[in-house]
Amino acid sequence: MMIIAGPCQHESLEKSEVIARECKRVCDKHGIDYVFKASYDKANRSSISGQRGVGMSETMHAFGVIKDTLGVMTLTDVHTNHQVGAIMGDWSDCVDVLQIPAFLSRQTDLIQMACETDKIINIKKGQFMAPWDMNGILSKTENAKEVWITERGTSFGYNNLVVDFTGMEYMLNNINARIVFDATHSVQKPSEFGTCSGGDRNYVPSLTRAASALGITNFFIEVHDNPVVAPSDGDSMIYLRDFERTIDDICSYSYTR
Repeated sequence: MMIIAGPCQHESLEKSEVIARECKRVCDKHGIDYVFKASYDKANRSSISGQRGVGMSETMHAFGVIKDTLGVMTLTDVHTNHQVGAIMGDWSDCVDVLQIPAFLSRQTDLIQMACETDKIINIKKGQFMAPWDMNGILSKTENAKEVWITERGTSFGYNNLVVDFTGMEYMLNNINARIVFDATHSVQKPSEFGTCSGGDRNYVPSLTRAASALGITNFFIEVHDNPVVAPSDGDSMIYLRDFERTIDDICSYSYTR
């Protein structure tokens, strides 16, 4: 079992380290592999006024400290070939997993460049893609060290996502990659006119329990000590104080296929 957890954006070393330390404590309690995640740049924002992040240099420095202090793996997203090159050039030791965002999940050049690195590649399944489409995406990853595919909800009309559990079961049975369920992005519900990525974190616990009962053993969960003031995705992130209960539930409902 694996849990990928952390804030949507890296805000400061102090804040990220507090979140990572608590998530690691909970995962260690259950014998679960833990991967810390955070973004240095939120490039896929609906509005020009959305906060982007503190940048690569500050975030990668924090990743290095967190890895050295806590001994955990780290994950961050890349949006351009230039970003892949920059991380591999100056910050390679700070990152273990490069993530391809959902909106870029069909970007062949970006995927192939990421796969040429020595990093694990996590590809978010686009909200507009069918589960079986991911076999085509995997055909672009033959040089990758390892590939994960992450389900993060499917577009259902305007400004709404649904979680298709039949689709996740299809991927578990037919996709030759580790399947991850992103429980927090799956509850997003963008506000009118795309001014913010709203959502409802209250649905996260039930979705994680259902996914665990289905046979999912890898989860992506965004966590914040106070999501109300988070610079992005605050409505869908869970409170850090609720992380342990969420992981307890996942373990309680776990079904080994």
